[in-house]
Amino acid sequence: MTAIRQEDFISSIADAFQYISCYHPLDYIQALGAAYEREESPAAKDAIAQILTNSRMSAEGRRPICQDTGIAVVFLKVGMNVRWDATLSVQDMVNEGVRRAYNDKDNPLRASVLADPAGSRKNTKDNTPAVVHYEIVAGDRVEVICAAKGGGSEAKTKFAMLNPSDDLVGWVLKTVPQMGAGWCPPGILGIGIGGTPEKAMLLAKEAIMAPVDIQDLIARGPNNRAEELRLELYEKVNALGIGAQGLGGLTTVLDVKVLDYPTHAANLPVAMIPNCAATRHIHFELDGSGPAKLEPPKLEDWPKVTWQADAATATRVDLDQLTKAQVAAWKPGQKLLLNGKMLTGRDAAHKRIQDMLAKGEKLPVDFTNRVIYYVGPVDPVRDEVVGPAGPTTATRMDKFTDMMLAQTGLISMIGKSERGPVAIEAIKKHQSAYLMAVGGAAYLVAKAIKSSKVVGFADLGMEAIYEFDVKDMPVTVAVDSTGTSVHETGPHEWMLKIGKIPVSAIGGHH
Repeated sequence: MTAIRQEDFISSIADAFQYISCYHPLDYIQALGAAYEREESPAAKDAIAQILTNSRMSAEGRRPICQDTGIAVVFLKVGMNVRWDATLSVQDMVNEGVRRAYNDKDNPLRASVLADPAGSRKNTKDNTPAVVHYEIVAGDRVEVICAAKGGGSEAKTKFAMLNPSDDLVGWVLKTVPQMGAGWCPPGILGIGIGGTPEKAMLLAKEAIMAPVDIQDLIARGPNNRAEELRLELYEKVNALGIGAQGLGGLTTVLDVKVLDYPTHAANLPVAMIPNCAATRHIHFELDGSGPAKLEPPKLEDWPKVTWQADAATATRVDLDQLTKAQVAAWKPGQKLLLNGKMLTGRDAAHKRIQDMLAKGEKLPVDFTNRVIYYVGPVDPVRDEVVGPAGPTTATRMDKFTDMMLAQTGLISMIGKSERGPVAIEAIKKHQSAYLMAVGGAAYLVAKAIKSSKVVGFADLGMEAIYEFDVKDMPVTVAVDSTGTSVHETGPHEWMLKIGKIPVSAIGGHH
C-alpha cells in the first residue's frame, strides 16, 4: 500500500503552480512555432512573434507568462490502494499548495479569486480555494494535473443541449466566431460531448489538458468518431480566418480535443472550453517516494523567434503630447509604439468613476487627453517596476466607454481583443480610438514599462489606477475614429482568402 505524505503532496502542488506560471508546455510552444512559420497574415504573425518571445522571456526570467495567473484547477486520479499520511483533507492540502505557490516571495502570482461571487466579491488574497476534481481508480499512485485557467478564456465557455439530430459541427462553427478574441487565440479548443450537462463540461475541461498532437493525428488518420471530429473541426475552425488575437489569419486553433461519454437517448449535450495563449498545465504522479520532480524545459527548445520594436514598420507616439486630432488620424491596423505616461483602470475602477461622476465628486486623476490601459498587473519583485502586465478583455469596459469619453476627457483606450457595438458607437461619436495589445505577451509588455505608481483607488489592489511610463510599448489600432474594427475586417478578409467556408454557412461574420 502506497502512503502519500501530506508535505510531499502540498509541496508538489505548490511547485506545479509555480512551474506553470512561467513555463509553457513545450508541445504548445513548438506547435505555435510551426504556426508562426505557416502564417501569412502580417498582423497575426506579429502577434504570434510577441507570444513566442514573451514565452521565452518568462522562462528565462522565471516570471508569469500572463498577468492573469488563473484560477487553480486540479484533476486527481487516486489509486484505490493509496493511503494518505495526512491530517488535512485532500482539498485543504491542495489549497495549502496553491496558497504557497501564489504567495511565493520570489515569484508572487496574482490572486484573482473572489469569495461571495454574487455579493461583495472579496479577494481571498491567496487564490484559494482551488477547484478540485476527483476520480478513484485502480492502482497504488496518485495522478495529478494542475492547471491555471485564465478568466478571459473561461468567460468564452459555451454549452448547448442539442437535439440528437442537430448538426454538432455546425453549432461549433456558428459559436466560435461569437466567442470573439477574448480567449486569446491561437489556443486549443476542448469539446465535451455526451453524459449530462456537467459531465460534458468536465470532459471539455479535461480534454484541453492533453498534449498538442493534431499533426500526428493528421499523419496517421482517425480511428474513431471523436478523432474524425477533431480533424474536421481543426480544419473548419481555422478556415473561419479568425487568426491570432482575432486579427485575421491562418491559425485560430493549434489543436481541437474531443472527449465523449454515453448519453441519454433524448439528449446531445455539447460543451466547448478554450485554452488561451497562456496554456498552463502540468501532469505528474506521486508514488510515495517523495515530492514530484519537475524538470525545467531547455531554452534551446523554444522556436527561434524574437519580436523587437521596429520603428520602420510602426509609428512612435508621444503620449505626453497626444492630441485628439492625432488620435482621429490613426488608421485601422496601424502599428504604434507608445512612449510616455498612460493611466490604467479595469472593471472596479470604471464602476467607481461612474459612481463618483454621478454624485458630482472630483476624480483622483485628470483623464484629459490621456490614454487608459485596461490592466491588472502582477506585483513586482526585485528590480522590477511592475510585474507582468498584459491587457485584460476590453469588452467588459464597453458599457463605461461612452461615459469615459464624454465626461472625463479621455481620448483613447488600450485593451485585449475586440470591442462590441456599444463601445464602437461611442468611439465613432467621440472621434476616439481603441488600441489592442497582445494578450499572452504580459512579460514582454511589462519590459516596456519604465515606471509605475498608484495614482487613485489604492484600496482596489491590482484594480487600482496606476500611472505607467512606457517606452516603445507595441499596440495595434483595432478601432479607428470612424468605427472601423480590424476584428471584423481581418477575420472576414482571411475567411474569404482561405476560401473553404461559404459565408452563408455561418450566417455572415459577427
